[in-house]
Amino acid sequence: MAGPKDLDPSSSPRALLGAELRHAREKAGLSQEELGGRLFVSGSFIGQLEAGTRRMQSEYARMLDEVLGMEDFFTRNCRAAAKSRYPEHFAEAVEAEASATAIRHYHSTLIPGLLQTADYARAVFRAYRPTAPDEMIDELVAARLARAYILDSPTKPLLWAVIDEAALRRETGGAVVMAQALRHVADLARRRAIVQVLPFNAGAHAAMEGALKLMDFEGAPPLVYFDCVGSGRLEDDPATVAHHRFTYELLTASALSPEKSLALIEELAQDYQHDEQP
Repeated sequence: MAGPKDLDPSSSPRALLGAELRHAREKAGLSQEELGGRLFVSGSFIGQLEAGTRRMQSEYARMLDEVLGMEDFFTRNCRAAAKSRYPEHFAEAVEAEASATAIRHYHSTLIPGLLQTADYARAVFRAYRPTAPDEMIDELVAARLARAYILDSPTKPLLWAVIDEAALRRETGGAVVMAQALRHVADLARRRAIVQVLPFNAGAHAAMEGALKLMDFEGAPPLVYFDCVGSGRLEDDPATVAHHRFTYELLTASALSPEKSLALIEELAQDYQHDEQP
C-alpha cells in the first residue's frame, strides 16, 4: 500500500503537517494526552503541533512515525516545514506569532520587533554584528520587517506592548532614526496597537530580569517566549504561562496609561527631531 504523499511546501507546511498528525492520531485511537505520554511531552504540546503553532522538530517526527506507524512520513515532511529565514532559536516563536490571536510583549532595552522601522532595525542588527557584510544586515532587516504583515489586519492579532522608558531614551542609530522610530510607534499606538511606557519613576518592577512575550491562540494553549542574547525559548507549561501572565499584568499596572504613554512618546520624538537640527 502506498504511503501518504509528501506535503506541498507552498501550502503552509506546518498547518498541513498538523492536520496529518491529528488525522493519524485519531485513526490510531489516541487522545492528545495519550500520544504525548508516548513522546514524553504534554498533551497540550501535541495540540500545538496539530494547530500549527509549534514547529515539529526532527526528533519528534521520528518518534511520531514510529508510534503512529507512518513509516518516515513526518521525518520527511518536517524538513519542509522547518525552513525559515530566521535564526533557529527564534524561528518557532515567529511562526507562533503569525497565528496568534493576541500578543503581549514587554522589552526593557529596545523597541519590540513588530514596532520597529527599517533604520532602527538596521542599527540594532549592526550593533549585534559589527563586522557583518551589508548584505547580511539587509537580509536580517527584511526578515524583521516581514513579520509586521500580521498587523495588516485592523483587529487581529491584538498587539499590546509595554516598553521601558530606557528603550525610548537609548539613542539607537542617532537622533534622526529615533525620531522616525518613535513617530512610527506613536502612529501604531493611535490606530492599531495598545502601547504603554513603563517610566523610570515606576521603580523596581516584576520583569527587571528580562523581556517576555505572551501569545494566545484559537484552539491551542497559550505560549510564553523568553528572549535573551543569541538565544530564546518557548514555554507551554500552564503554570509558567500563568505566572508570566500575572507578571505582565503587574507591568501594565505600573506603566503609564496608553494616553499618557502616547504623549510621552510624541514628546520624545519631538526632542529627537530638535536634536536633528544643525
